[in-house]
Amino acid sequence: MNSREKLRNALNHQACPVPMDFGGTAVTGMHVRVVAALRDHYGLEKHPVKTCEPYQMLGLIEDDLAAALGVNVTGVLAPNTIFGFPLKGWKEWSSPWGQVLLVPEDFNVTTEGRDTYIYPKGDLSAPASGHMPGGGFFFDTIVRQDPIDEDKLDPQDNLEEFSELSDEHLSHYEMEITRAEKTGLGIIASFPGMALGDIALVPAPFLTHPKGIRDIAEWYVSTALRKDYVGAVFDKQIEYALINLQHLHERLGNRIDAVFLCGTDFGTQRSTFCAPATFEELWLPYYKRMNDWIHAHTTWKTFKHSCGAVFELMELFIDAGFDIINPVQSSAAGMDPVRLKQRFGDRLVFWGGGVDTQHTLPFGTAAEVREQVMKRCEIFSRNGGFIFNAIHNVQADTPVANVVAMIDAVKEFNGDS
Repeated sequence: MNSREKLRNALNHQACPVPMDFGGTAVTGMHVRVVAALRDHYGLEKHPVKTCEPYQMLGLIEDDLAAALGVNVTGVLAPNTIFGFPLKGWKEWSSPWGQVLLVPEDFNVTTEGRDTYIYPKGDLSAPASGHMPGGGFFFDTIVRQDPIDEDKLDPQDNLEEFSELSDEHLSHYEMEITRAEKTGLGIIASFPGMALGDIALVPAPFLTHPKGIRDIAEWYVSTALRKDYVGAVFDKQIEYALINLQHLHERLGNRIDAVFLCGTDFGTQRSTFCAPATFEELWLPYYKRMNDWIHAHTTWKTFKHSCGAVFELMELFIDAGFDIINPVQSSAAGMDPVRLKQRFGDRLVFWGGGVDTQHTLPFGTAAEVREQVMKRCEIFSRNGGFIFNAIHNVQADTPVANVVAMIDAVKEFNGDS
């Protein structure tokens, strides 16, 4: 069984060896420090790691490392980064922690003391839209919201970033999928404009001077007190999304296996951000329109990311038409793996949940990592419906011995070791 067959079987809830993803999406990756450490561990060619996602400072999993890890999935990323500049024209940059990296040509930063600032579209004349504090390993978004005048709020201001995809962007996806097919791996694509109110995107770190409601706290207030405003934004966004889905399918057909639609988080460590009734009223109808179109016209499986304690929303994710849930944060309240698998395992694919990245992976022993990985694989893989990944991205200071123990444990579970 090749990698793509493994992924497709898992997505269709058929028993199979557990497929593994690292690097397929912006929520299933590894920090550049970890990527470099793994390249050294496996004795691969030494060269600067490419920073394929500069917001979280994720490193590109190149083909040689993918082969060494045994991953079964490759990703098709959008042409532009979250800071609005394209992934091209690579140049060297020395990071604050002393690692020489390759970054896109418009990755432009300034420093103040130990702090590093990054700029939308690489425009140094615009206000910085990202901040890496001294001692940090990734950027935080800088909120750049003008004062709100309730009498002049216009939903169109929160729609500046949404439009019909250009032929250039569509051609990018065609070329990327042709590249991805040559790897022989399963393929997940990430398309822009499909997320609804994702707090990583609401502040618009890719726009030089964003208008509208861009403060994260203010946006959450709006989902409770300005539902008409948020609904108007979602209405227009979905119009563009459906147009773009049609264009993408016309160009790409069924050459991808899954599509990462939405990274909007609905959970904290202890609870959901909103009541199920609010999700059902405000988000579900829009998600359902996208998912219904995809399921009616394509063979793609749809991928929903939400961190946190979202057990109470799982049934609604299913009603909205999502096929896949990620990152399966088993450390959050109510997210017991056995309970999740028993209740939803025949209707949702679990893409993640393989090891705890808050405690076990960074701070446990290699033996503890192996034990947890083996147990999670046993629970989640029963009757298919499981793609192994950690709970969100593998962070900068994670010991390489623990990462290798994680990879080796998956191979051992599959009988490959």
